[in-house]
Amino acid sequence: MKFKEKYVIIVGQAENACPALAYNALQKGMKDMFFDKDIETMPRKELEKLQLEKLKKVAVYCYENVKLYKDKFDNAKFDPYKIKELSDINYMPFTTKADFRDNYPFNMFAVPMKKILRLHASSGTTGKPTVVGYTKNDLDMWSDCMARLVAAAGATEDDIVQICFGYGLFTGALGLHYGLEKLGATVIPSSSGNTEKQVMLMKDFGTTALVATPSYALRIGEVIEEMGIAPEDIKLRLGLFGSEGCTPEMRAQIESRLHLFATDNYGMSELIGPGVSGECTERCGMHFCEDHFLPEIINTANDTQCKEGESGELVITTLSKEALPVLRYRTHDITSITYEPCKCGRTSARMAKPTGRTDDMLKIRGVNIFPSQIESVIMAMPEIAPYYELVVGRTGTSDNLEVRVELADASLLDSYANLENLRGKINHNLKTILGIDTKVSLVEPKTIVRTAGKAKRIIDNRPKEAAVFSVEK
Repeated sequence: MKFKEKYVIIVGQAENACPALAYNALQKGMKDMFFDKDIETMPRKELEKLQLEKLKKVAVYCYENVKLYKDKFDNAKFDPYKIKELSDINYMPFTTKADFRDNYPFNMFAVPMKKILRLHASSGTTGKPTVVGYTKNDLDMWSDCMARLVAAAGATEDDIVQICFGYGLFTGALGLHYGLEKLGATVIPSSSGNTEKQVMLMKDFGTTALVATPSYALRIGEVIEEMGIAPEDIKLRLGLFGSEGCTPEMRAQIESRLHLFATDNYGMSELIGPGVSGECTERCGMHFCEDHFLPEIINTANDTQCKEGESGELVITTLSKEALPVLRYRTHDITSITYEPCKCGRTSARMAKPTGRTDDMLKIRGVNIFPSQIESVIMAMPEIAPYYELVVGRTGTSDNLEVRVELADASLLDSYANLENLRGKINHNLKTILGIDTKVSLVEPKTIVRTAGKAKRIIDNRPKEAAVFSVEK
């Protein structure tokens, strides 16, 4: 069956979701689509029955083909042959990033290397990357998941999509690339960097959708303005963003600068790459591809499952992967899940936008702080450019936090009184959110380093033995 005969287009319901969406839907022809409607709208009971069947198979598959899981199950006295219901997953041991490092490079693979068609890897702080592999079936499943998610976000076969992720061992670029091609869209594999050329291609090729990190999308918007290109000369209508966090305030900045409708998608290399979940045009949570990924939310204090709607750490079990099945992987992302059917018609569970990570939390003078809290304050202030750095230091036995923010307008530097008033305003807003005083430093426009990939927000200047968090994903 050709894709054109397979998808279903729904028009008329998305326009009321939000002003930005209404603008794009009416002015630029946005459509809400299903790539695989039968799966995406499957009744909850049928979906859970399918998940249970797959969970039984993948647990046995892991036990029989991956030494790590055989040892974990035996040590936990967990019998994979006796799974009766989905809740039995509570007795299954967790998988962590340390397991990948300890089994570098291929010891977590469940198939021989002759069946591995592709290898990807993500960077790590230990000098050794996290290595992931894919069989042909894995690659087909991956592109299906991505096609579903980009269609849900509003992409169509009529789109020209510019992928500004770095190509290479990083999973993001090729994950979106093959999913968009399966959808039927035209793909521009422009990779990252050389932003002026990116803008030139965007203008000349008539790019309608952008794939990038949120921070790089902001940079592209900045360069469009610097090049003096009129908004009407850029045909962007849709942003498919991922690979780093994006607060609602940052998303509003991106939409304002690039005149597009911004959506988030979620994934990580250990699970498959992008393709685990993503927003539809309703933007009320990221839909999981639940026939392939079984999500849980756990309370990190006691590792028990949270109730629906409660916030905790996201844990994912892959249900379909052949080369690298992963059971109960602790993502460190803090979010919540709802199982309520979405207005878009999809019945899959939805995860809220992550509010932070358990491993990027800063503990300053006994107070837990997440970078996303600070970003929300900064992005809401028009006097401040959407670029910042968090510098953590230590004086004696006390940690301290400096928030470096970039001025949006250099003319502010002409008035000391205006600078001090702005600094005081930022301090007040941060203290209201964080509950503690922070040092605020105002820096000149274009001072903070721009990046074509993930933005580095945190600079930890404490002695190594004093650092209590990691910013690695």
